[in-house]
Amino acid sequence: MPPKQRAAAKKVKDKWRAKEWYKLYAPDMFSKMQLGESPSDTPEGLMGRITEATVQDLTGDFSKMHIKIKFKVHEVKGLDAHTIFYGHDLTSDYVRRLTRRKRTKTDSVVDVTTKDGWEIRVKPMAVSEQRIQASQETAIRRIMVDDLKRIASDLTIGEFVRMLIMGELAKKISDASKIIVPIKRIEIRRSEVTRAGKMPEPGEAPIMAPEEPPAPEEPEAEPAAQAPEAPQPTPAPETAEQPAAPAEGEKSE
Repeated sequence: MPPKQRAAAKKVKDKWRAKEWYKLYAPDMFSKMQLGESPSDTPEGLMGRITEATVQDLTGDFSKMHIKIKFKVHEVKGLDAHTIFYGHDLTSDYVRRLTRRKRTKTDSVVDVTTKDGWEIRVKPMAVSEQRIQASQETAIRRIMVDDLKRIASDLTIGEFVRMLIMGELAKKISDASKIIVPIKRIEIRRSEVTRAGKMPEPGEAPIMAPEEPPAPEEPEAEPAAQAPEAPQPTPAPETAEQPAAPAEGEKSE
């Protein structure tokens, strides 16, 4: 290798060694879980980076593995990088499973603002049970836009994200849309924060997986339901039914 190439290779290697590994942490609403690590030569170079994690990784809820949450680095303290919620996305295979033949998929784009000043671009998606007319699609879009703006204006960013992830937001819109046409499903396909507002309070309850209902108590099993017991020995017949043993000194007949 020529001297110039060796010097260039050594320079790149030294530059990589100069970088520090920073730990990325989720916001308070996700219990500040560690999302991973990212290298950077300066803290300023880490600002604004985007990282992703599935809801299953964050909450342990296996049924939400198709939802990907995006986080954006907004603060670096030492070697710890703290993030804020930046948006979410559904996996492409999940969306394909919902949109089948003889169904109509109605998309919309809604810009909402929470009561603590967060501006979010939301992209809902409605899937009907059957093909519908253009006028019905227009009516469904109007309901999605009006309901999303109204609901978001009464929620903080933490409450909005919680309803978004747990499916409560989509369910409210679905219930309102069923007066127009039978709806198979409504999903919030994608969201993106366009402007961050007031940061959530530290004491706000984190988003966790819904608690599983306690298992019903099993009634006490009857003896017959348990392992079959060993057969009881047959009681010996009464003495009167057996011939009496001859007494000593007597001859048996």
